[in-house]
Amino acid sequence: MTVQPERVIFGFHTVLARLRADPKSVLEVFLDESRKDARAKDFAASVERAGARLMRVSTTRLDGMAGGGRHQGVAARVEVNTSKQTLEELLESLKTPPMLLVLDGITDPHNLGACLRVANAAGANAVVAPKDHAAGVNATVSKVASGAAEITPYFMVTNLARTLADLKDRNIWIVGTDEKAEKTLFEADLPKSIAWVLGAEGAGMRRLTRESCDLLVRIPMQGQVESLNASVAAGICLFESVRRRNQG
Repeated sequence: MTVQPERVIFGFHTVLARLRADPKSVLEVFLDESRKDARAKDFAASVERAGARLMRVSTTRLDGMAGGGRHQGVAARVEVNTSKQTLEELLESLKTPPMLLVLDGITDPHNLGACLRVANAAGANAVVAPKDHAAGVNATVSKVASGAAEITPYFMVTNLARTLADLKDRNIWIVGTDEKAEKTLFEADLPKSIAWVLGAEGAGMRRLTRESCDLLVRIPMQGQVESLNASVAAGICLFESVRRRNQG
């Protein structure tokens, strides 16, 4: 018998997002026994409606499950979905030009969680990262993403350069951010079918990733700071694409 891998998620937004997106994957939900407030009562009702098992437990137990994270008195034990849709299948199913976020070298779970959150907010179809030199989704990522990690497709690929080449074959432009680029993202012509590529703050993209880009742009910096956090840069780039799409 195959044992389905599990992980722990915590925080109201994160657990509720998983309950809405895939209630059958939620094995158990844990609620702080000391919480009797309206939010806790509404949460318990949502768990009941989803058909999940709810357990009242001590704050100490939740602290242990969250590993020091801010759990808000809520946690859940969930199945890890190992049979999700592939990137190719997702792209085939789209009815509108794809907008993707590609992360090269983002190893900090807090950064990844924030990137997933902003990608979801902008309506990106998926986030892509290499299996090496990248953070995987864990409890910290889920909490920072505030529910986005449970609903935003996140694909970790074996060969990022090969994946970018495959995206090009689908007429998706690969646009990277580089502080030394000639044009700013506001000056450059941006296609509707786009994969934004961001590297880690400071280090930037790896050489092969940069060479895979069809276009490099920079975010114009007006102050004294020289670089932006990856999630902030991702938000600026993705919402510039959204702005242009809305303009027609």
